[in-house]
Amino acid sequence: MQELAQVSATLIFLATLAFIIAGKVHRYIPALIGGALVLAVLITVSRNPAVAFDVLNLRQLVELRFWFPGDERMQSHGVNWQTIVFIGGMMLMVEGLAEAGLFRWMCLLTARLVRYRVAPIFIAFMVLSGFLAMFIDSITVLLFMASVTVELSRALKFDPAPMIIAEIFAANTGGSATMSGDPPNMVVGSALGFTFGDFAVNTGPIAWAGMLLSVVFFYLAFRKVLTSEAEKTGVAAICRPCEAIPNPRLFAINGAVFFVVIALLVTHAATGASVAMIGVVAAALTLLAAGNRAGSLIRRLDWRTLLFFVGLFVSVAGLEETGVIKKMAGYVGEVSGGNILIVLPIVLWFSAFASALVDNIPLAAAMTPIMGELAAAQGLNLPALAWALSLGTDIGGNATPIGASANVVGIAVAEREGHPIGWGKFVKYALPAMILVVGLSWVMLVARYT
Repeated sequence: MQELAQVSATLIFLATLAFIIAGKVHRYIPALIGGALVLAVLITVSRNPAVAFDVLNLRQLVELRFWFPGDERMQSHGVNWQTIVFIGGMMLMVEGLAEAGLFRWMCLLTARLVRYRVAPIFIAFMVLSGFLAMFIDSITVLLFMASVTVELSRALKFDPAPMIIAEIFAANTGGSATMSGDPPNMVVGSALGFTFGDFAVNTGPIAWAGMLLSVVFFYLAFRKVLTSEAEKTGVAAICRPCEAIPNPRLFAINGAVFFVVIALLVTHAATGASVAMIGVVAAALTLLAAGNRAGSLIRRLDWRTLLFFVGLFVSVAGLEETGVIKKMAGYVGEVSGGNILIVLPIVLWFSAFASALVDNIPLAAAMTPIMGELAAAQGLNLPALAWALSLGTDIGGNATPIGASANVVGIAVAEREGHPIGWGKFVKYALPAMILVVGLSWVMLVARYT
């Protein structure tokens, strides 16, 4: 019966993944169906309906330590509500910031500071994309970065496609620097009990070394097309930063909320607040600032993505409950002989190339418990495995147009505005850059942990 349960849980997870990749329906639908099927398998095998409540893990939400764990490391089992609550709160905050015009203002101000010259804008927008992706999800970053890039391209008369490709790469790479940067980091960090500071100190330097390398690579690759046919005269009147601010009072309040939330993230290890608590604070402050527009913000919340996470975590819990994760960890341990020098590149490169073809969120969700089992069984350094997984899934997703959600969003914006970016063009530049940055990450991880 146990073997049948393992096969069933594995097939359900793979089928869920296949439907997510196919993209015929929104990914929350196969995730929820897969999760329901996994619960049915677990109840059938255990003959105990209570197992469903253990996997859904709703009781965690009423525990004080869920919101204020203090110095205690919280390791997640079943549905990872830390990730879901935090991402939901940040989504609301980002909606408020976008409505206030903060992101568009930052982009136009950056362009103005470099005097609307295309090559400096290219470099500055890469750095800005990487920096913002450290605190808000890369999907949101690409939505406004790509839109403003197209707007500037019309004024300055340059091709925005190279800049959008570089911004995508920068956002995914910069997002690997912190726990809140990319959803895979949130999954890894909250499941294994790491803090924002843990990521910033360990993956942060590697991510920004990779960022520097990628800026050089993309500048050299695109330098011949980073030219403008427009005269600089009069451009400032077309793209004035002040025009991005519809309501100065709302802009100031939401900007203050943004900086408060960043401060809470940076200090949450010292304050003892969980990332879920910070997500609730972000949502509450944003809704208070919105006043009578709060209902509109709530309606714009991406509930489908949150439901996707719920279904996905249940599917992965099925692999844990039936022992599939333990078997996979044991196999990796046998292949590597428990040698960290062998395990690190296996985790890093496998997650990188897998993320190029598979959405990196379910990949991270499936791989995270394997890291925990592997570290426990082989006595390996768990943080080193966690950083390798995060860097691999975040940076590896850069290689193809479907490797990460930010890629899909950025390319969709470019295509909608009449600047299509095909697979060939994207992979020609993004794949070599991904290999270079992952290779650099490998060297830096080995130097740090061996």
